[in-house]
Amino acid sequence: MAAQKRTLPPGEQFFTPGATGLRKKVEQRSATPMAYLFTQVPRWIVPVVMVALLLAGFAVQSWLGGLAVLPVIAFVGLLAYLSWPSLTAGGKLLRVAMVTFLLLVAATRFGLISF
Repeated sequence: MAAQKRTLPPGEQFFTPGATGLRKKVEQRSATPMAYLFTQVPRWIVPVVMVALLLAGFAVQSWLGGLAVLPVIAFVGLLAYLSWPSLTAGGKLLRVAMVTFLLLVAATRFGLISF
């Protein structure tokens, strides 16, 4: 039995209206991988992989833990960047706090800072 392909949800535009420069380039270059990731890959894959990498980053106290957190930082940072124009001040603050926390976790694992 073949898996059903999901379609993009109806509603808001996929790109930021009137975007120029870096935002336009990032949106265009990330559109195909993101559309594939969210429509062709089973829904449970991305959260499971991200949680596994994050847990590995918490559990492993060496540079390998920091290495495990880097893809999570990249993914969360990209999603924060892409959603930034449509966020309220509270949403922006939450995303900045999340990326900052993940960067601190990685920095402690790489031995750049210690608490």
